Amino acid sequence: MTSLARLLQLASPALPVGAYSYSQGLERAIDEAVVHDARSAEAWIRDTLELVVARYEAIVLVRFMAAFDAGDTGAVAHWNARFLASRESSELRAETVQMGYSLRRLLAAFDIVPGPLEGLDEPCFTAVFAATAHAWTIPPDDALVGYLWSWVENQALAAMKAIPLGQTDGQRMMHALGARLPAIAARALAATDDDLVNLAPGFALMSVRHETQYSRLFRS
Repeated sequence: MTSLARLLQLASPALPVGAYSYSQGLERAIDEAVVHDARSAEAWIRDTLELVVARYEAIVLVRFMAAFDAGDTGAVAHWNARFLASRESSELRAETVQMGYSLRRLLAAFDIVPGPLEGLDEPCFTAVFAATAHAWTIPPDDALVGYLWSWVENQALAAMKAIPLGQTDGQRMMHALGARLPAIAARALAATDDDLVNLAPGFALMSVRHETQYSRLFRS
């Protein structure tokens, strides 16, 4: 039960890492009217979840958790460098570095110093999330679902602010997308390195265009 409480804390929108300030290209999709209502918002978030997060980010999180369990500093450094290199725009890279920095500071406030993070100048958020899950003895499969849920919730909240959508529409969206998470987690846990795919041109273009968007609410 303690690990469940820790997981809820780690996946909470109240976690002070600044996740609320990012939309990951969703705001640009709204600006271009690709996303304009509850249905199109759910479609965009669902596709990004299934085609971007599930096929790369979730698998890398599994790799990080295995590296922390083994105390493998070299593997952590390898996957951190690979994850940073996979970010398609400067704002996406800045986002994961900033959130990783903030979560690392929170760990320090709890007097937790994960050894494999030492020596990393810019640990990504995914690496520090895995380090926190390891330190709090959260099982990898639970940590993965929590990570995915946190991403879905942040995207839904961004859509609710920027379209805008009502609370009921937002909850319907999270309910539908949440049902997909166990299967995504199972695939990520069983994936090999050959399953890693990071090709999502539409997502990348929206993020790049967002960097020069004249008026915006979100940092990415």
